[in-house]
Amino acid sequence: MTVRIYVPGDSAALALGAHDVARAIALEAVQRGIDVEIVRNGTRGLLYLEPLVEVETPAGRIGFGPVDVSDVKTLFDAGFYAGGCSHPLAHGMVEQIPYLARQTRLTFARSGVTDPLSLADYEAHGGYRGLRNAIGMTPAEIVATVTASGLRGRGGAAFPTGIKWNTVLRAPGAEKYIVCNADEGDSGTFADRIVMESDPFVLVEGMTIAGMAVGATRGFIYVRSEYPHSIDALNHAIGIARLRGYLGANVLGSGRAFELAVRKGAGAYICGEETALLESIEGKRGVVRAKPPLPALAGLFGRPTVINNVLSLAAVPLILDQGAQFYQDFGMGRSRGTLPVQLAGNIKNGGLIELAFGVTLREILYDFGGGSASGRPIKAVQVGGPLGAYLPEAQWDTPLDYEAFASLWAVLGHGGIVVHDDRADMAKLARYAMEFCAIESCGKCTPCRIGATRGVEVIDKIREGSDRPRQVILLRSLCDTMLNGSLCAMGGMTPYPVLSALNHFPQDFGQVAGNERAA
Repeated sequence: MTVRIYVPGDSAALALGAHDVARAIALEAVQRGIDVEIVRNGTRGLLYLEPLVEVETPAGRIGFGPVDVSDVKTLFDAGFYAGGCSHPLAHGMVEQIPYLARQTRLTFARSGVTDPLSLADYEAHGGYRGLRNAIGMTPAEIVATVTASGLRGRGGAAFPTGIKWNTVLRAPGAEKYIVCNADEGDSGTFADRIVMESDPFVLVEGMTIAGMAVGATRGFIYVRSEYPHSIDALNHAIGIARLRGYLGANVLGSGRAFELAVRKGAGAYICGEETALLESIEGKRGVVRAKPPLPALAGLFGRPTVINNVLSLAAVPLILDQGAQFYQDFGMGRSRGTLPVQLAGNIKNGGLIELAFGVTLREILYDFGGGSASGRPIKAVQVGGPLGAYLPEAQWDTPLDYEAFASLWAVLGHGGIVVHDDRADMAKLARYAMEFCAIESCGKCTPCRIGATRGVEVIDKIREGSDRPRQVILLRSLCDTMLNGSLCAMGGMTPYPVLSALNHFPQDFGQVAGNERAA
C-alpha cells in the first residue's frame, strides 16, 4: 500500500529545508522498503511549524513539524508513515491543531490541502465552479453579485470591488484590462505569496471572472522579483489553464476570450501604488500618476482597467460559487467576508490566520500568536505595513474592522501585523518610517521626496535632545504637510507610524506622557 506524504514546497518551507526533508524521506523509505508518494503541497500558513510534514491516513492527515533532515530517521522509527503519533514532533490531525481549527478558511480553504499545480485537485475542491456560474450570467449580473457580497479591496485601500468593476464595465473602450497587484512589499506580509504558491488557480479563475464581468480580454499579474517561486507557479498554472480551455480565445466554449500573462517587477516599493505599477508594466520608470483620470477610465495603455490585489481577486471565485449572501454572512459592519491576517515580528507562533472581520488584535496576539517570541511583554503592534500606525495595548481590543481602525487613525491595510516587545525604541522606529519613505519615494512630489528626508533629520535632533520641544512641533507640522500634500499614500501615510509612535510612546522621544500633543 502506497503511503501519501505531503511536504510543503512554498518559499517559507523551502527556506527552512523542505527540499532536503523531502529527499531524506524518499531515501529513507527506499532503504526501509516502504512505498511512499511524496506530494509537494502548499503551506497551511502555520509558519512556526514549517516544514510541516503531513501523512495521509484513513482518518485524515497527521502533521509533524517543524521537521529537519535530522528528524527523518526517528520519524520512521516511530512509524509516522503508518499514522504513529508517538514522536515529539507529532501534532495529531492537522485540521484539529488549534491554530488552524479556530480559523474561518474561505480564500485559503485549499492552501496546504492540495497540490498547487494539480488542476484535478483544484476542481475536486470546488475550483472553477465560480467561473462556470459566471459564464451563465451577464456582465452586469456578475458585477452585481460581487457588489452585493460586500467585498472590498484587500490591498489596503478597502475600496468596494463591485463599484470599481462597475465603473470599468460602463467605461467606453474597445479594449479593457484586468491587472492584479501582486507587488507585496509591506513588512510582515505574505498572504499574496501564499495564494500564488499554494493555490495559483484561484487567482487565474478570479481574474478570468473579472474579465468576463467588465468586458476585458487580457490580464496581467504584476509580481515582485523577490517572489521567483510565485512567478514560476503562476506561469505553470496559466499554461495548464490555457491547455484545458480555461484561458484563450473561447473560454470553456463560452465564446468569450481571456488571456493572462505574468509581469515581473524590479523591486521598487512604490510600484505597489496602482498607477506606478501601470507605468512599470508599460516599461516605464515606476512613478506615480496624477489623478484624474482614474485607472478605471484610463489605466493600462490608456484603457479602462480593473486593478485589484491578489486577495481581492482570489475571493471572487467563492462568491460566484456560493453567492453574495454567503460571503455577506461573515464579518461586521461594512467589513464583510474574511481578513487574512499575517502575524510576524517578535511573536511566538507566526503565520497566516484567516478570520471573519470582528476579531480583536488581542485575540490574534495571544490566542493565535501565543505572545512574544522573547517571552517579554508586547509593547507595540504595527498593523498595515511599514506605513501603518503603531497601536499600544490600550487599543488592542478594537475589532479588526476598516471603520473601527479608521476611528483610531489607524489602518488594516493588507492585514500585516508586526509585533515589538518592551525593548523597542519607538523613536528609532519612527525614524525608520521616514527613512524608508525617503529611500522608496518615486520623487515626483515635494512633500514626500523632501519631507521624508527632513523628517529623518528632525527625529535625529529629537533623539539627541537638541531643542526637543521645538523639534516636536516641527515634526508634527512636517507630518501634516506630508499627510495632506503628497500625491499618493507613500508620503501621505508615512505620518501614521511617526505620529502614532510620538502620541502613544512619548517617553521614547523624551516627552512627558499627557503633554506630548501640546509639545
